[in-house]
Amino acid sequence: MNISSVRHVFALISFLLLGTCLSRADVSLPKIFGNHSVLQRGEPIAVWGKADAGESIRVQLGEAAAVSTTTAADGIWRVELPAREAGGPFVLMIEGKNTVRFEDVLIGEVWLCSGQSNMAMAVASSLNFAEEKAAANHPEIRHITMARVAASTSQDDVTTDGWKVCSPDTVGGFSGAAYFFGRKLHGELGVPIGLINSSWGGTRIEPWTSRGGFEGVKELADIDLALRKQDPADPLHKELLSEHLKAVEAWLVVAREALIAETFIPKAPVFPAALLPYSTRSQPTALYNGMIHALVPYGIRGVTWYQGESNHGEGMLYYHKMRALIGGWRVLWNKPDLPFYFVQIAPYKYTSAFDVLPTFWEAQARSATIPGAGMVVISDVGDTQNIHPKNKQAVGMRLALQALARTYGRDGLVCSGPVFQEMKVEGASLRLRFAHVAGGFVSRAGEPLSHFEIHDADGFEFVAAAARIDGDEIVVTAPGVTKPVALRFGWHKLAVPNLMNKSGLPAWPFRAGTPPKLDSLKRVPAAAEYTLVYDLDLKKLARTIHYDVDNRTKITVPFDRIAYLLELRRSGEGAEYLFVSMDAFTEDLGKIGIPAIASKAHFQMRVTNMDVYTNSEAVTAGTALTGNIEFWPNNYSAENSAKIPGASATLWDFGDAAKVPVDGYGCMQVHNFAAGQTLFAINAWKTAANADLGIGNSTAPQGSAAKTRDWTFMHNANQYQDRRLRVFVRLRK
Repeated sequence: MNISSVRHVFALISFLLLGTCLSRADVSLPKIFGNHSVLQRGEPIAVWGKADAGESIRVQLGEAAAVSTTTAADGIWRVELPAREAGGPFVLMIEGKNTVRFEDVLIGEVWLCSGQSNMAMAVASSLNFAEEKAAANHPEIRHITMARVAASTSQDDVTTDGWKVCSPDTVGGFSGAAYFFGRKLHGELGVPIGLINSSWGGTRIEPWTSRGGFEGVKELADIDLALRKQDPADPLHKELLSEHLKAVEAWLVVAREALIAETFIPKAPVFPAALLPYSTRSQPTALYNGMIHALVPYGIRGVTWYQGESNHGEGMLYYHKMRALIGGWRVLWNKPDLPFYFVQIAPYKYTSAFDVLPTFWEAQARSATIPGAGMVVISDVGDTQNIHPKNKQAVGMRLALQALARTYGRDGLVCSGPVFQEMKVEGASLRLRFAHVAGGFVSRAGEPLSHFEIHDADGFEFVAAAARIDGDEIVVTAPGVTKPVALRFGWHKLAVPNLMNKSGLPAWPFRAGTPPKLDSLKRVPAAAEYTLVYDLDLKKLARTIHYDVDNRTKITVPFDRIAYLLELRRSGEGAEYLFVSMDAFTEDLGKIGIPAIASKAHFQMRVTNMDVYTNSEAVTAGTALTGNIEFWPNNYSAENSAKIPGASATLWDFGDAAKVPVDGYGCMQVHNFAAGQTLFAINAWKTAANADLGIGNSTAPQGSAAKTRDWTFMHNANQYQDRRLRVFVRLRK
């Protein structure tokens, strides 16, 4: 063997030996463990990590006896150290073929703090940062932040900035809500506090939820089904993938034949998008996978949660998503009663309807009925002009009150503002009872109680009410209301009510009773001679119309007139109504309602003896008018092919022309062309909440290039809290 060959042999041996060394995995732990970490007191302490299969691992905390284990075949090892009381600092030592040593480890209370931007918002951005920074000498408060990672599969580890000891130099980067929560606990309990900050601004609740959380929540079955399709181990995924593979195999046969025959090859089957995993931060489980999964089973006492702004338009559906989130996390940590305390989002100038936020608050309040869950209200410390209120001190304090009273058993501690319990009618007054009155009510700044509204049995809307404190109860009245049937409190996205208990905690917003159904018919005396054919809550608009009341089969007598009553109630305003009647333009009752394609209704014609009654300033009332109707399911253009006097050939108004497709945009409009007015319009009903609704002429949306007088392309139906259409006929005498 020559010298060159010998060198090659030694090089090969060295490479193999190096490869052997590299293939041996060092003992490692998830990054939630580290110097300055805090471990949960009073329960077995889980410590886990990776090493070579079969490797002996020894774990010791301080001077306590070590616990040993052997790494499993998959390279995972785990031990449970005996429960310890609060204390430290200790050294956490993990020994295998190498040694891992963590210094300055404390035992105390650990809380996971999660949510979106208001949880992520740092102490440096909170009120009075200079003062808070100077006072932040709390070495037993520790904080760790998870890197923002969305993942399609559950990750075994996280990226973090490491555990930080609270000091003036570090506190600015702590979550404000978490820090002020932890500071209160530390002051009251006198034990170390660990705060795990796993939050990300602008995120929804679904990405934080585990797959298991969605299972069994029937209201979220669509999400659960989508996750099943994405799971390679799920039978449904396998079935759908098999179907796709069969289609591909069949295509390959055809493609090969086409190649030989020199003919065109058909397009290949597209891989089903439903089988692709979620991966963006807005999709279900993505943030659980990337930012929560690797924390399990690190010991925690409970969770604080500040999220909802990105889900604020969902109403009661959010309650079911909270059930999924909380239930899923409790299963993972094997703690059925894991405390879960959350913040009701603050009043803010959302661009949507006035009641979109109150209905969301209602869902959050219902979430507080989940066993072991609790809610804090911050309406008095929010900022209606800033979605990120700076007073995180109050947020943290109120979360801590929940924990101190309910988790740590501080008897007599008031942790909630007044919560509505019962309403009694006493003549023209309503008497209200509350829980958590805590020694009595007060009004912030001593001003008259605000943001109470009541509804009369014969009224058309809620009216502002006066409220007074009567011992441990509230009595509410309003001028002109003699038969109150419903009440609401703080029911506006900008509401900052001043009712609180003597502990200074604000009352929860709520509504009670049942307001009468929107009904302006009594305002139209002429309607008494008409018979109802259809009644439809326009919130139920759809491609196929299902009327709430359909009396077609009950009407056998001929009719000579047709009438429509459209009622709309915009957010925070009184009801607007329009009643228009006209000589019958058809004898078919099936064609006088919404002209969906199934009705086969198509009318573009003048109508006579039109009577108009309305409270809208945008419409001219009158009798014996001549007008025209445009009823069809088609698309339509602005060209005035019917040559309606005064109509435009370029604006969508009272002179449009139906086009193909027949099953198109859809138009139901009544016009007074002599006055240049659209009386009412219901267009694009197939789009439901995005339908076009209006009384009188519309204007183009601000910043829009659309030109319209008849509400075409306004997509405004969801701006109305109430929307109702009734159709009548006058029977021949």
